[in-house]
Amino acid sequence: MKENKGQKTYFIKTYGCQMNEHDSEKISWILENMNYIETQNIEEADFIIYNTCLVRENAEVKVYGNLGSLKQLKRQKADLMIAVCGCMMQREEARNVILSKHRHVDIIFGTHNIHKLPQLINNHLQTGETIVDIFEDGREIIENINSNRKYSYKAFVNIMYGCNNFCTYCIVPYTRGRENSRDPENIIKEIEELAKNGCKEVTLLGQNVNSYGKTLKTDYSFTDLLKDINKIDGIERIRFMTSHPKDLSDELINCYATLDKLCGHLHLPVQSGSNKVLKEMNRNYTKEDYLKIINNLKKLVPNISITTDIIIGFPGETEEDFNDTLELVKEVRFDSAFTFLYSIREGTKAAKMENQIDDKVKHSRFQRLTDTLNEIALELNQKLVGKTLEVLVEEVSKNNTEVLTGRSRNNKLVHFKGNEDLIGSIVSVKIENVKTFTLEGSLV
Repeated sequence: MKENKGQKTYFIKTYGCQMNEHDSEKISWILENMNYIETQNIEEADFIIYNTCLVRENAEVKVYGNLGSLKQLKRQKADLMIAVCGCMMQREEARNVILSKHRHVDIIFGTHNIHKLPQLINNHLQTGETIVDIFEDGREIIENINSNRKYSYKAFVNIMYGCNNFCTYCIVPYTRGRENSRDPENIIKEIEELAKNGCKEVTLLGQNVNSYGKTLKTDYSFTDLLKDINKIDGIERIRFMTSHPKDLSDELINCYATLDKLCGHLHLPVQSGSNKVLKEMNRNYTKEDYLKIINNLKKLVPNISITTDIIIGFPGETEEDFNDTLELVKEVRFDSAFTFLYSIREGTKAAKMENQIDDKVKHSRFQRLTDTLNEIALELNQKLVGKTLEVLVEEVSKNNTEVLTGRSRNNKLVHFKGNEDLIGSIVSVKIENVKTFTLEGSLV
């Protein structure tokens, strides 16, 4: 890569959710329009960017550790630039740690001002000083920031930013701001352009997509948006995440039966099966409310795939509360779940709660939960043996160059033998063997 005269290289490390991944795609596009080219080798990079996450403690610890390891590299390359951005940088405490303990960092910016990156780079190069630029609240949505998409055939599309829910364990409203919906015209235009360039699948992103439209001046809802996207030629699959149970309407449930491009998969975080814990989390629904949604969905779309998020060890969680969660898992029969050990996030209400749960208890419950989830996931996958699924081919397997991988409409990861020319196309695969998290089959 260094052979490209006049061009410098950049390396991006992304932590966190799909929102962060999409932000990194925007950063990549900006840099490549500044004559940078990407490298996968951090040691040869001229510019290193860490796009950070604050939702989980583990991700934050990794950032500090990795930043520390860059000190030696900075000594060896005096002109190396290092930037830290993303959710962590929206918190003053995290910024102060960087400024005091990681003085080799040159640029710090947040989630709302990615569009200012060229200016921030220029300011640093002009002054040689550490540049800190944070928008505390991103009320204005900046449009027309393109993305250097990782894939041409599928894409993330932000439809809204921020969150108004203030779950007591969650830092997101403090890092990404309050809810703000993009104008539907801009979303439709972006997806139409993606379709013209060969994109077959879009995943609509928002902290709570069910709330889309509430900040618009017109009467236009999330289901209206889904219906309009369903009409776009070239788009064959529509996905979205994440949904909040308290805002999931019957109209949205009906979309699964009426919109042919909407994939048969819903990610619906439950977090806990205990009404007491749900109340302490400020989730604004009960276990019974959640089960009613799931039952209505399964009546309408019997084969729909349901995935979720679950937090173990929330302050005050008793053995009875945990058993309520296990019972809910057994009743819903989730296809898979993101499971988390509760960790204190400073700035949230839960961080100040008494009755923090002992780590040994958390880990014991976590293991029992994952054992139950994995047993159910395998049983559900076994029912797919002999069935033929439509698969969007994504890439060559990292473990076997003769094997391709892709996702079915119900979000199952499928492995099968095939030529890499199939990448980006939708094929039919007959399922022959299954594991807990993957399916294996042959092209039909």
